[in-house]
Amino acid sequence: MSTPSHQPTARMPVLFVGHGNPMNAIEDNAWSRGFRALASAVPRPRAILSISAHWYVAGTYTTANDRPETLHDFGGFPEALYRVRYPAPGDVALARRVVGLVGERRAAPSLEWGLDHGTWSVLVHLRPEADVPVVQLSLDGRLPPAEHLAIGRALAPLRDEGVLVMASGNVVHNLRHAFSAWYRGDTATPEWARAFDAAVADAVSRHDTATLAGLLESDDGREAHPTPDHYLPLLYAVGASGPEDRVRFPIVGFDMASLSMRSVILG
Repeated sequence: MSTPSHQPTARMPVLFVGHGNPMNAIEDNAWSRGFRALASAVPRPRAILSISAHWYVAGTYTTANDRPETLHDFGGFPEALYRVRYPAPGDVALARRVVGLVGERRAAPSLEWGLDHGTWSVLVHLRPEADVPVVQLSLDGRLPPAEHLAIGRALAPLRDEGVLVMASGNVVHNLRHAFSAWYRGDTATPEWARAFDAAVADAVSRHDTATLAGLLESDDGREAHPTPDHYLPLLYAVGASGPEDRVRFPIVGFDMASLSMRSVILG
């Protein structure tokens, strides 16, 4: 199914993607075109480890399915979206490798999840042939930001094993504001959203993990993230990178007025 987990290879970059609306999976828009462009910005991996905002539970788990199910973990969308399938194989050996890196006292394999839309709504554009094995890693909602950074650091060796660490969330994610603005037809991005997005970009550019760990506690951070699930994946990407890694922002901008679609390549 895949090459051995410890085979030496060129070092992979780390990716954070602002995935936004699930409809980006089937619409041709600026965001989906940006996801497709990422395919030429990162080398072909032998496998992908995805950290999605939508597997937010009390524990750190890896999908250990040979054939992970495509999860339609949302409601109220057109039927065409529910017909999407992303039939990438799993990679049980990689799942075990991830558990070993994070530590068996902190992580475990699971058969209770598959690939949620935080993963496949991006990968249908990034790897449309579904020809690369994919494993998902959950977010433990009980952990403080510094612990999520630490897990990201533990995952860094995967980069030398041909694995693309791909985190998926949104730098600004206040759905109450986004939907109310959308219903009103208001496209003006509020200052708190712009300020938080800029603060995150600045801290990521400087590899300033201390600032990133504390930003949710700022006034803008509380407005930008009523819940932390869409911010935490960024910490895994930054944690798996190092100060020597070049930082690029291949996708920037706001959807639905305040939803930051910023993506980051580190390395």
